[in-house]
Amino acid sequence: MYNTLLFNTENGVCSITLNRPDVFNSFNEELSAEFIDALKKAGRDETVRTVVITGAGKAFCSGQDLKDIKGEIGQRSLGESVLRRYNPMILAIREMPKPVICRLNGVAAGAGASLALACDMIIAAENASLIEVFANVGLVPDSGSSFFLPHLVGYNKAFELITLTSKISAADAYQLGFIYKVVPMAELDQAVAELAGKYAQGPTKAYSLIKKMLNKAYSSTLNEMLMQEYYGQEIAGRSDDYKEGVTAFNEKRPPVFKGK
Repeated sequence: MYNTLLFNTENGVCSITLNRPDVFNSFNEELSAEFIDALKKAGRDETVRTVVITGAGKAFCSGQDLKDIKGEIGQRSLGESVLRRYNPMILAIREMPKPVICRLNGVAAGAGASLALACDMIIAAENASLIEVFANVGLVPDSGSSFFLPHLVGYNKAFELITLTSKISAADAYQLGFIYKVVPMAELDQAVAELAGKYAQGPTKAYSLIKKMLNKAYSSTLNEMLMQEYYGQEIAGRSDDYKEGVTAFNEKRPPVFKGK
């Protein structure tokens, strides 16, 4: 189906694996297009209730493949590339109506770091790391890093990480609060499977509404968020999952959510 990524769906979990390990899963035109298509496909598929994004081989994703554009330096419109390739993939993750988990198996650099930060949850191997490398080639961060990092760690720390291109180890990222769990590489698949399985069996409609609310919280007042909670609760209260949750509670059994 795809040339540069692997796409698999099983038991409600859609796994998308960037598959250019020889170049650390860096983005060329083909991978960008296929990744956006895969995200859209996962979003539309009602049998998919959570998405896992990872990379093949030793790296998660090293961002833009600079060798792919070496003959176009100074002539290529980077702004056009951001609008056409990178912004759509980040928005597809943030607007995905189901949880998105990053399986951080190795280094995430540049747009690869932005990709990891765009996910709802990150589970990382102990050897994994993130680094904002844009300034090393005279560029500014893109793919959402200028938004995610200040909100996660504050202005000063974000300025440090971006301008000094400081590598963040998985352990440090955990301490900073934007990685959910760090495990030995040998335990990464199991940890991801457990979390993905939990979300795949959860109230997907509620998760979708929660994502929308939290995204709006970045730029909303308290009064606006109280209204968002009103709208969200009105919708959630009419869902099949809510009915099942209450029924299961009263019957003293675990709920069996259908994601509707």
